[in-house]
Amino acid sequence: MKRLFMQEVATRDGFQNEKTFIDTQDKIALIDELSLCGYARIEVTSFTSPKAIPALRDAEAVMAGIRRQPGVEYTVLVPNVRGAERALGCGIDEANLVMSVSEPHNRSNLRMTREQSFAQLTDVIDVIGQGPVAVNVSLSTVFGCPMQGEVAADEVLGWVDRFAERGVRGVTLCDTTGMAYPSQVQALSRQVRERFPHLQLTLHFHNTRGMALANTLGALEAGIDRFDASLGGLGGCPYAPGASGNVCMEDLVHMLDLMGYQTGIDLDRVLAASARLPGLIGHQTPSQILKAGRRLDLHPIPEHVQTLSKQVVNAERG
Repeated sequence: MKRLFMQEVATRDGFQNEKTFIDTQDKIALIDELSLCGYARIEVTSFTSPKAIPALRDAEAVMAGIRRQPGVEYTVLVPNVRGAERALGCGIDEANLVMSVSEPHNRSNLRMTREQSFAQLTDVIDVIGQGPVAVNVSLSTVFGCPMQGEVAADEVLGWVDRFAERGVRGVTLCDTTGMAYPSQVQALSRQVRERFPHLQLTLHFHNTRGMALANTLGALEAGIDRFDASLGGLGGCPYAPGASGNVCMEDLVHMLDLMGYQTGIDLDRVLAASARLPGLIGHQTPSQILKAGRRLDLHPIPEHVQTLSKQVVNAERG
């Protein structure tokens, strides 16, 4: 079965939405634990202004404190040139840049037009240059926007093309508010793969409407082999009230393992890490596998079942 590459986003995409500040040493300890789980990539933190995202104000300290494992790429979100300069000083493997394909969402989320975002991110790409640090661009709302509605595939392809021309290594198609559905995912993923075969393509799903696992199947049908997911299902978007957040990593890996895909993930380690989250963030997570257990995590047979045959025999004799 096909080899898949799983990419953890909880410590950036998840933690940035938490009201409780997670201690720096706790972040480092969790990332060190995740580094042993078999991930292809871990999105560690964000080099956004501490005033904008105070939950991740310790980005430099976290990057300096983690123990890096061979074979794991450590990526960070970089919003602008200042953030790029800070991140490059921390020895990152990849810079993840973000903008929205939807004009109203980009204005609401980033306080800029799409053209302004593109110009700013182009400057970031120029600063990073052709050195050892890779560049990935995450395009938000490619499957729909809660303000605009449908987002045309041609519009998505046009933005992918503009960044591809700038020499980025990869692009992530993001279902930012959980509006995607499987046939749509399959069609758009196939179009992007066919038109840009040289790009490292990742899919990023949210479970807002309970379709993240189904959308993953649609992406797999289109040949996608890289997926973002979040430990415990942490994360979300302020424009999707009540959303459960990103697709849950352990739920996703559990499904993929059952289907025979090679994820490279040690699910026992992932579940142990996920079990730590409520103590760090102060509330429960949407993780289903953590609550219910894996498919073949069996329960002891109740005593009354063990003696049931004897009861039946005695009843017949009576």
